[in-house]
Formats: sequence, C-alpha cells, structure tokens
Amino acid sequence: MNIFGSIRAATGSSVRACSQRLCDPGPSRWMASSGLAGSSRAVFAATRASVSARRTFYSSTVTDYTPTTALRLPRWVNNSKSGAPRDQQSSNPSDNTSSSQTDVRLDSSEDGQSPPPASAPPSTPPSSSSSSGDGSDNADPPPSPPPETPPQSPTSISKQSVPENYPQVLALPIARRPLFPGFYKAVVIRNPEVVSAIKEMMRRGQPYLGAFLLKDDNVDSDIITDINSVHPVGVFAQITSVFTASSNKEGEKEEGLTAVLYPHRRIRITELVKAGQVAKVEPVESAQGDAATESEAQLPTPPPEREGPSMTMQTSFLEKYAVSVVNVENLVTQPYNKDDQYIRAFMSEIVSVFKDIAQLNPLFRDQIANFSINQVASNVFDEPDKLADFAAAVSTGDPNELQDVLESLVVDDRLRKALLVLKKELINAQLQSKLARDVDSKIAKRQREYYLMEQLKGIKKELGMESDGKDKLIEKFKERAAALKMPEAVRKVFDEELNKLQHLEPAASEANVTRNYLEWLTQIPWGRHSPENYSISHAQTVLDEDHYGLKDVKDRILEFLAVGKLRGTVEGKIICLVGPPGVGKTSIGKSIARALNRQFFRFSVGGLTDVAEIKGHRRTYVGALPGKIIQALKRVGTENPLVLIDEVDKIGRGHNGDPASALLEMLDPEQNTAFLDHYMDVPVDLSRVLFVCTANMLDTIPAPLLDRMEVLEVSGYVSEEKAQIASKYLGPQAKEAAGLKDADVQLEPSAIDVLIKYYCRESGVRNLKKHIDKIYRKAALKIVRDLGEEVFPEPTPVLAAEATAADANKSEDDSAKAAASVEKQDAPPDTPGAPESSTPHHSAAENEEKERIVTTVQRQPMKVPDSVHVRISPDNLKDYVGPPVYQKDRLYVHPPPAGVSTGLGYLGNGSGAVMPIEAISMPGKGHIQLTGKLGEVIKESSQIALSWVKSHAYELGITKSPDELFLTDKDIHVHMPEGSIGKEGPSAGTALLSAFVSLFTKTKISPDIAMTGEISLVGMVLPVGGLKEKILAAHRAGIKTIIAPAGNRPDIEENVPESVKTGIRFVYVEDVKEVLHEVFRGEPIAERWKDTLSL
Repeated sequence: MNIFGSIRAATGSSVRACSQRLCDPGPSRWMASSGLAGSSRAVFAATRASVSARRTFYSSTVTDYTPTTALRLPRWVNNSKSGAPRDQQSSNPSDNTSSSQTDVRLDSSEDGQSPPPASAPPSTPPSSSSSSGDGSDNADPPPSPPPETPPQSPTSISKQSVPENYPQVLALPIARRPLFPGFYKAVVIRNPEVVSAIKEMMRRGQPYLGAFLLKDDNVDSDIITDINSVHPVGVFAQITSVFTASSNKEGEKEEGLTAVLYPHRRIRITELVKAGQVAKVEPVESAQGDAATESEAQLPTPPPEREGPSMTMQTSFLEKYAVSVVNVENLVTQPYNKDDQYIRAFMSEIVSVFKDIAQLNPLFRDQIANFSINQVASNVFDEPDKLADFAAAVSTGDPNELQDVLESLVVDDRLRKALLVLKKELINAQLQSKLARDVDSKIAKRQREYYLMEQLKGIKKELGMESDGKDKLIEKFKERAAALKMPEAVRKVFDEELNKLQHLEPAASEANVTRNYLEWLTQIPWGRHSPENYSISHAQTVLDEDHYGLKDVKDRILEFLAVGKLRGTVEGKIICLVGPPGVGKTSIGKSIARALNRQFFRFSVGGLTDVAEIKGHRRTYVGALPGKIIQALKRVGTENPLVLIDEVDKIGRGHNGDPASALLEMLDPEQNTAFLDHYMDVPVDLSRVLFVCTANMLDTIPAPLLDRMEVLEVSGYVSEEKAQIASKYLGPQAKEAAGLKDADVQLEPSAIDVLIKYYCRESGVRNLKKHIDKIYRKAALKIVRDLGEEVFPEPTPVLAAEATAADANKSEDDSAKAAASVEKQDAPPDTPGAPESSTPHHSAAENEEKERIVTTVQRQPMKVPDSVHVRISPDNLKDYVGPPVYQKDRLYVHPPPAGVSTGLGYLGNGSGAVMPIEAISMPGKGHIQLTGKLGEVIKESSQIALSWVKSHAYELGITKSPDELFLTDKDIHVHMPEGSIGKEGPSAGTALLSAFVSLFTKTKISPDIAMTGEISLVGMVLPVGGLKEKILAAHRAGIKTIIAPAGNRPDIEENVPESVKTGIRFVYVEDVKEVLHEVFRGEPIAERWKDTLSL
C-alpha cells in the first residue's frame, strides 16, 4: 500500500532508526483502528519516551495555565459558515458515541462539545506534551463541564480539532525557507513581546498563528512592520509545544522561546491589522505573573481604541502586545483528477527521484523513511498535493523556488515545481557522491599499493632476494666509514647516529634527518689527501705557462713551495692576492693548485650576509646544509685542497650575523685544526687546506681578518707585458673560440700596440681580451659573408641521421634516435597591431609545419679554405673595434699659459693618467673655487698649497714686502679637466703648488714635466702610491721629466720595468723648494730664488 516500501526495504535497519523526529504527525490526522488501540498506545508511549530522552535543549513548563470562563465558552462565531461536513460530523451525538467504540477520534471542544480535560492539553500532540509543559499536572482543575457534555470512554483521547476559518492571526515572519502544510518546523523567537503573546495564546487554548517567509534572507525578525517585507502566501500553523531557550550570555535576563509549529493549510495576507514594533524589554516572569493573576481574576477586558482595522474577539487580547496581527484568507487547492496522466507521471518521477537521492544521501533517506512511517494511514498516491509539499519540505533548494511551490494552487504546476527542486537536489547529491568516490578511490589506491609493497618486501626478504632498504642503507654507511680514518670523537658520534637510525622507522621524519647527517658525515674525506708536488722546476713551468710577468708573485709562490718541500707541509699559510680587476688573481690560484697537484675549489663571498654560509645551518631547520668549506671537502674528496675565497674585500654584514667574523675561525691556523660546523657538530681539521683569497683593495677587509693573511700585491701590466700576453695567450684562445684555429687570420703586433694604447689602458687584460675576441668574431663574420653558403653549406638533419646510421660503431637504435621531432614552439610575432586586427606574417608552408626536427648528432666544425688570408693592422683596426676610446695622451702639446701644470693620477680601474691642473685669478674677495669632480682630500691639498704660497709670497717674488697683503681683492679658480671622472687623493699637492706659483709669477711651465707627491703645510714632499701605473701613463704620453718624492725612489727603481723608464729623467725631491727650482729651471724668476728661496 505504501509507495515507500521499496525504499524502506533498500535502506534496511537505517530506516527503522529514522523515526527520531522531534514531533509526531499533525493532530488533524490522528485516526487508528480500535482493535489496535492498546498496541498503538504502547508504541506511542515508547516513541515519546525515546524522543524525550534524546532531547538536548532546555525545556520549561508553563505552570500558570488555568482555563478561564472564556475558554469554556464557544470561541468561534462562524459555526454557520464552517460548512456542511463539520455540521454533519457534530450534529448526531449517537453516531459520535457509536463511532467512539470503534475509532479513537480527536474532537473539538467547540460547537457545543466540552473542552478537553486538564490531563490532555488541546494545544499539543501526545508526543510533545511531556516536554512542552502544557499539561495540567500543576494547573488548577477547570470548572465542571456543562450538563450537555457527553461522557467520554476511558480509552478515548480527547483532542481539539483545528478551526477551518480563522480570519485573524498573529503573524510570525520566518527566515530562509518557508513552511509546508503537514511538516513540523521548530522556530526560535527572541522578541520578548512575541514570546509573551505566544505564552498567552497557549494559556487561552488558541495556539494558532500565521507563518510567512521573509523576502530578505539577511533579515531575521519576529515582527512585521511592513506588509511588503514578507511573501503574502504563508501557512496557518498550530503551536504544538514550546521550550524556553536560555541565553548563552551570563547575566542576561532575556530568554527566547523555541516553538514547534505544525502547519495545517495555506493562507494569504489580506491586510496588516496591527504592525509590530520594538517594545521595551520587561521581565518576562513579572509579565507572566500579572497575566496569570489577571486571567484568574476576570475576563479579558476590551482592548483600547486604536486607529486602523479592528481586531476580532479571539485576538483582542493581543492588542496589549507589540506583535503583528494580520487578516488572512484560506487558499484552497484547485480541484484535480487523481487519475490524470500528467499528475500520475509527475508523482512517479518524484518517487523515482526520491529513490535516487535516497541511495546517495543517507540523511535524505532518513527523512523519507520518517515520512513513510507517518503516512501509514493513507496512500500518498491519493494525495499528490501532499507529495509535492513533502518534496519541497525535505529539499535544500532556493527559498524563492520553495516559495513558488507553496504559492502554487494548481496541483500539476505544484508537482512540476517540486520536481524541479528535487532534480537540483539530485544533481547536488550526485556531485557530492562523485567527489566522495574520487577521494575514496585515491585513498584506497594508496593503501592498496602500500599493502602490496609491504607484502612484496616480505616475500623478497623471506626468499633472500632483497634485504630491507634500511638494512642496505646501514650497510652502506658502515662500508663508507670503514674506508675512512675518522678521529675517535667522530667515530663515536657516527656509531650513535647509526644506532639511532636502526631503531627508527623509515617513514619517521627524524629518520630522514639522521640519514642526511650520516650521508655528510661519511662523505667528508677523513684522512684522504692527494699527494703533493713541491718540485720548484715543475711549479716554475706551470706558472710561466699560465702567466706572463708577475715576477714578484711567482717568486713568492716558489718560496712558499720551497718551505713546504723542506717541512713536508704547507699548512698554516693563507695567501691574499690584492690587485685591480683583470690582472689574473683567480687564475694564479688555479696555477698554484696545478703546480702543487692539489684539488681546486672556488667560492665567492662577495655580498655574503649570512653567517650560515660559512658555519652551516642547525640540523633542526628544514633544508639545513653544512657550510661552504664542508661542501668543498665533499666535492673535492680530499682534505688538502686549494680553496680560493674570491672577493673577500666585498663581504657583507646582515641581520644573520657577520660572515667576516666567521671566516676568522676558518682561516686562523691556530683555530682551524678543530673547525666546528653548526650542521656537522664535530671538529673538522682544516689545517691541511691551502686558502688563497683575492681582493681588489685592502681598505674594506676587516683588520682582524687581514692580520691572518699574507698579502701579495698583484699590480697592473705595462704595455710590453700586455702585448706579450695578447700574442701568447689571449690571441690564440680567441682565434680558436671563433672557429679560426687553422685559418690564416693574423692580428699584427702593431695593431695590438694600438689596441693597448688607445682602447685598453686598464691595468688588467680583461678588457683587452674582450676586444681581441671581438676582432676575431668580426673576422669570422667577414669570411662567411664573403664566401657565402656555397663554401659553407648548412647540413640537414636527415643527412646527419644517415651519417649516424652509416657509422659502424652505432647501433640501429641509436640511428633511429638520431633524428626525431618535437612540437614546434616559436616566439609570438612582434606586431604593433592588436591580435584581432594584425595579420600573421607566416607563409602557408610554415603554418602547416607543426613539428621541429631534433637530432643527437654533434655538428662538425667547418674548415676555412686555405685561400682565405685576413690581416688586422692598425689601418683597418677601426673596422673591427670602432673609433679609439682615448684620443690623445696630452691635453697640452705646446707650452700652456701660466697657471697650468701637469700631474700624474691613478684611476680606479687600475691604470694611470696624465692630469693637467689649471688655475686662474679674477677680481674678488680672496676666495678659492675648485671644480672637476674633486674629492675632499684633493681639496685639502689645494688649500695647503695656496696657504704655503701665501706664506712665502715675498720669497717667491709675488709681493714687494713681507707685510704686503696678498689675494685680498682676487679670487682663485682651480680646475682639473675631464670633469666626469672623479679625482681623489693627496698626490696632486706638488702639481697644485706649481700651478699657483706659475699663476702668480706669470711664468709658464713646460708640458714635458710631470710631477706627483703629497705636500705638507711646511713644504715637505711625502711619498704616494701607484707609481708604476703613473709612470706608465707618463711614458705613453711622452713625458720627459718626472718629479717624484724621494721616499718612492726604491719602489720606482725596483718595480718599474726598465723599458718604461727609458727616455724619462727622474728627479727625486724632499721639499717643495726643490720642486720649484726644477720646474722653473732657466726662468728669470728662478735666478732670484737662489737668494730668497734657497735650498
């Protein structure tokens, strides 16, 4: 009989457990066979007990319910309009009495019938009366019923029926989803006025209200202030039970109410009689007490007069509450034919969708089972409208769509809308089921793989085919450790870590950390070293092969090796090579390693700010690694490599520590015998490591670090040395790199001289190497262009594959793999137009070609024909490297005007320069102006020079008496040309003083005289640096006389090559008077100085 029998059969015991609804079926359908009265009571009592046991919310009992006289009187004034069926049902007492013997009937107290006894409150079904508190155990017994009340059978249950016409009700707005007739709904009411009104309604036995859905989902209110804020169609509902909802906040007296509503029928709002308003919150207890006292004392008083529609008698007591009261009308479902084909089809489809959803969603299945249990008294096929309501009630559809189902009065339209809601529910359930299946399948697959792998390991282990992975790992570590000469302390740590690994599961995170630590511990070359070669002749050969010149550096390295040959070790030496860029400091370190037959490792500390790069990270960090020196030992595999620490003068300092301080422990011979890395945490002996550091300057190296290093200065190369390096090293390397190794392409020595003189004046040869590489690249391009594709044809990949296949040493598989294809990936066209409007610049053949051929065959170099002869001379050098960078060496070729002298400077790139100094005077106030991008030191030198000239103005013949004022009405302007180049240093002091004396005595200085030296305030000439580069610049400019400090004489005689000093006369001075006598030799003013400015 029941259409959900199949669903209950499919769900099994889960359906029988689904009768856990909060409330029982509505009071309008309570009918059962009298023969089953006893059993149904027992089942009902058990059900009610189980429901009460499962309730977890707080419930309160309304104890002040006392039926008043008004409640015992007929409350409904519309009995004549209630319809014939109701009149017929209540007109024949004998029929009613006889029917009570066979059926249990729930009758109303109206139309002349007696009110229900106190033991059965009319407002609640039996399932909720125990928890709703509406029973009369604590209430006063009502007065005796009227004489016409027929006696009730001891086994009958008296129940109040629902009035069919209730024109005016309290309006309760509902949020988020509407209510449907026949399906319970629990709502929480927080408004104290509405709570008081509902309790009053329960006392009066009028537990009826109208529930209407709010249009705004974000609003939650218990009153209606505007009729347009709710949907006009709602439900007429009965309050079956109420529960007090206590507040979560401590100290808050306001309490809410949870009311269980049972909707009976559809209604529509016709008029808002009384709009609710926010009232003052008063204690609910006092209001209840006053109402109880008043209800016991007297009948309800008429409400005060109010503007607007009047209230009916049964709702007049709501006038004193700030609640919403509306006039409503009943909505009746339009007549329909139960046997209509479309209705039957819709119902069948809804039932089918129910079955599909029930298989996917257990919660939905429980709801269907509850509904099927409640429908045992009737066939749901006879009530298609209720089936549509149930479909909408149990779904989680859009509130507007559910409201459309509620507003539909045509059955087939209601079924269609309910089916649409269910279909969406089915799609959602299918998607959830698919996601769940995907997740379950992935987990099951991993578990299955893990299970099978464990079984496979066990089988292999039993057969002896393969041991456990952890056992193999431990065996590997033991084999490595046996081949090393670990110190005793390190061996102890190794044994402890190995024992820990044996007792750890491979999947544990600590096992991975321990395994990595043992990997590093067994890869450090404990006791392994490469045999060293201290042969002086071998080292001399290697150094000469790799470097030209650098006699001082080579001699120092040979001394270093000689000591090592006698002592048997070179430990405790840290060499620091200092020099300008491009002079070969790094390559010298490689040559030392090759001469000693040591492994070579280089790392740069330029810009390094993290001390962990030197000392390593703690093992507790994720991705921790040892420091650079431990990584170097692992990489080279020996404990005596040559480690080159590059750019040690550019080391930084950050928030992670000072790496320069960390280098102290690593480089100090007294400490590095037991270097402690943070990751390894065991002492490592670095005393056999030869450290070589490189730097461009010593100023930025920390003093404690510099104190631990032996500094070797690698100065720049002179022109002759550069020419030899270019012809012996740079030229052949660049020629081979350009593919011209066997071609007749010659770079003439005269072109190299021009290249050095006018393009590459730096101390190093890096820029010279770039220019030579450019020359040979240009020559290669010229040869390919002149000869064309006929001489240098482009090989095809097919021919290359065939050549590979024809090779006897290659297999057929290799030849098949020689040529293959991949998907073509080209750069997008660079068109200025938009993609929609631009036209592709590809041909049809290119568009059809979707793949690109690839091959593994190495391309062979092409031979340049012997008929090709290329010569690069000074005449055509401009075609290869462009115009000269340096136009001329001397600014003044002819004698300059008075006030101009020639100085010698040292540039930042490691080269020297001839720098003229210009001085002029003008009317003014005795100020001096300096231009030419001069630094602070050179400005101070000009002040010193001017002060010395002022103090010796009479001796120099500038003033006529010692007391005469000088430069009080004149300003001096000093300028050094090439203003874009910064100039700094004290070495221009003698040149500045000579320019001032020339200006004030109006005596010219020969442009063939250049000078350098720092001056003091009393006229002493102090030594300066960079003499080699300065003299090289003077030699290149054709200077004939150089005035230098006497303190630099040993440096010039020892370090400056004779080829550079040829043709230059050196004058060494100790006082500025000697400078002036030499500069102005032969001039009339110099004859007078013999008396006034004697040496």
